[in-house]
Amino acid sequence: MEPVCRHGNHCCLAGGDHIHRIAKIHYQRSHDRSRKRLNTLRAVRSTALIFSMKKLITLFLLTSILIGCTPATPTTLPPTPEPDPAQEATAAPETEPAAWWRDAVFYEIFVRSFQDSDGDGIGDFNGIVQRLDYIQELGANALWLMPIHPSPSYHGYDVLNYYAVNPEYGTMDDFRKLLTEAHERGIRVIIDLVLNHTSSQHPFFVDANRDVNSPYRDWYIWSNETGNYWHQGNGGNYYGFFWGGMPDLNYRNPEVTAQMEEVTRYWLEDIGVDGFRIDAAKHLIEEGAKIENTEATHEWFKEFYTFYKSIEPDAYTVGEVYGAGAFLATKYAGQTDHIFNFELASGFVNSVAGESNTGINGAWAFTLKDISNGNYATFLTNHDQNRVISVLNGNEQKAKLAAVLLLTSPGTPFIYYGEEIGMQGRKPDEDIRLPMQWNADVNAGFTTGTPWRMPDASYTQVNVAAQEKDPGSLLNLYRMLTRLRAEHPVLRDGNLTVLETGNSGVYAILRHSDSEDVLILINLKGTPIFEYSLGLPDAILADGTHTVTSLLDTTQANNLNITGGMFTGYRPLAELHPYQAYIFKLK
Repeated sequence: MEPVCRHGNHCCLAGGDHIHRIAKIHYQRSHDRSRKRLNTLRAVRSTALIFSMKKLITLFLLTSILIGCTPATPTTLPPTPEPDPAQEATAAPETEPAAWWRDAVFYEIFVRSFQDSDGDGIGDFNGIVQRLDYIQELGANALWLMPIHPSPSYHGYDVLNYYAVNPEYGTMDDFRKLLTEAHERGIRVIIDLVLNHTSSQHPFFVDANRDVNSPYRDWYIWSNETGNYWHQGNGGNYYGFFWGGMPDLNYRNPEVTAQMEEVTRYWLEDIGVDGFRIDAAKHLIEEGAKIENTEATHEWFKEFYTFYKSIEPDAYTVGEVYGAGAFLATKYAGQTDHIFNFELASGFVNSVAGESNTGINGAWAFTLKDISNGNYATFLTNHDQNRVISVLNGNEQKAKLAAVLLLTSPGTPFIYYGEEIGMQGRKPDEDIRLPMQWNADVNAGFTTGTPWRMPDASYTQVNVAAQEKDPGSLLNLYRMLTRLRAEHPVLRDGNLTVLETGNSGVYAILRHSDSEDVLILINLKGTPIFEYSLGLPDAILADGTHTVTSLLDTTQANNLNITGGMFTGYRPLAELHPYQAYIFKLK
């Protein structure tokens, strides 16, 4: 979630803008204070629930606020600097069994748009249950559900009640059924946790804004200052980074922290989710003019990490730190389990779009310098960006290459629903979150009623049913890649070395471990490539002649001769076909 101007219009941060915050409070808490607050805040939660329910019936009658949560994303993602010729990843030794998320493939779902089960035109929990077999066949073993709480908006990032589910999506019993059905299939479920702000219609803020003496007044940030991020309220201006409908919570108030810790405990312990995607993590606590990734934010997340691990050691959190690469991800170590690697995402998409290895090789150079063991989350695009095939101007062959890049790389991959069939979508945000295209029937098989938003016009040709029948479809490639990732551990947790190729149109990496070596080779260009030469300058492989076997098809490749653990001048194939990916096992 990134900044939007008031009324939901997208904007970027203005250079040199400063925030004048209320007087700084030294932010320190011991770990046992969290426990004390938790005990005392049981009563706070009960009071909050009663207070919330009195207000919710009225609040749901208000008009939806159709806003997004990230800046407008250009068609071409930001460029990545040029890399060193080769980079090797050396994985840190594992002292304990790998956490479950290191073997996961996540599937991101916007519940409203995935599958409607009752004909009201809005996707719901029972609709997801109906499609769990599809998700399992895709090879995903974990779900990230975008916000599921009551909200006045279609997207849900302005929460009204953290202890309830959006009634448009079903009941809490429906959600529990989804958890049970998913877990029975070995599928984990995490949900969006919006810590940074609430809805301006949340009962806490309504009371805080109504009365300057409200017990919830200090749960938000108030000042007489004006300017960016400040919005007129009753008795002063309140701070809302994204827009006036999303007032920021004041985490310098220990009661706020205790309340959100109780929310976290409730969903992990009482409901049974497997973790959270932390929305807008970098914006939690400002320090003067510094409005992101502050020391106070890091200190807060350190204690939050300790707290949620004390509730459930296997709970997983992945932080949205918009624009982050591996270097910034290291700053959140011991604070979240993962950070999304936006730098790699840009590299993947830029290289495919530009038909050059510069973007992705540069991204690997920086990533491997800071994190060599793949301990981050990867993706192509998400719900805040133009869909990947739209960035690639509808080119399905390029979309296939992007899929190969994502699913043969280190890190925990996240697939945005519909990406696996090439669903199109450009901003505004509603149009990158359209109904899932299941078949060519009316409304794409999403609903028997009137959909909350019409599916993209391409659904009659681009849909799951059609692609399931086509062995060469994008969907079946995704299924093959997730299967290879499951069958070959080296693709999940092996080391990565970027190979020299002698041609900017050729991308080549070696995934290697003590038990297996796999070569990934891609022609990024739309024309055949004859002039290329692969080189491994570091002593990695065992000496001798290695047979090279395709894991994707029946392609016959030349053997590879290794001397001193290295090789130069290797050409597995005389010709690399246009927009073609090859995955070879070395033996």
